[in-house]
Amino acid sequence: MATFLLVHGAWHSGRSWDRVVPELESAGHRVFAPTLTGYGDKAHLLSPGIGLGTHIDDVVALIEEEGLDDVVLVGHSYAGMVISGVSNRVPGRIAHLVFLDAMVPEDGETAVDVLPVTKRLVDAAVDGWRVPPLPEQPPPLGLFGVTEPDDVAWLRSMLSDQPVGCLQEPVRLDDPAARTIPRTHIHCVKGKPEGITRRPVPAGERTRELPTGHDCMITMPVELAALLAETATG
Repeated sequence: MATFLLVHGAWHSGRSWDRVVPELESAGHRVFAPTLTGYGDKAHLLSPGIGLGTHIDDVVALIEEEGLDDVVLVGHSYAGMVISGVSNRVPGRIAHLVFLDAMVPEDGETAVDVLPVTKRLVDAAVDGWRVPPLPEQPPPLGLFGVTEPDDVAWLRSMLSDQPVGCLQEPVRLDDPAARTIPRTHIHCVKGKPEGITRRPVPAGERTRELPTGHDCMITMPVELAALLAETATG
């Protein structure tokens, strides 16, 4: 049995993992899928003061409060920034990092550094600090790669604004122990939006692909759960 901690990306909430959690739990794993501050049922906490550090604190607090060890820490999209910061704070508690179609930063980088196209969102922020969810586009892009009407409606019901501080705050990655944590990169390879460029995966780090859009936890939950379970067996 492994302990999975699934961290959602920008605009989303912990509900985005609802189809993956049962798959992992049915295989005997322990699973946590929190909603970060300012999203979903915590949207009432949204404020200009929320940044990347807020979300790193959210995850570290959960790990410490639950006494979690040997955690398979999964970050989707923007949450690649979050799990990187968490691994720097509590490297001894993390068994594996999974970057799920995610940003992969270096020390001192912001989300805008990792994905420069993100600057457009920052520049267009409402009231100077919040970014509404992205609009749906024609297939195969859809809404974060989701194109089935029922799935789009469900996804839309969980989306909330994104505070720009999360995209502008640099991540601290100065603990060498964090770099010894094994890593897996799962890439969603269908319908990649214009301006999205992935960095090369370093030698020795495992890469897997899913033939679907960005929100693979919604469109291919069974297949994603199988890939995640693979990390628990080394």
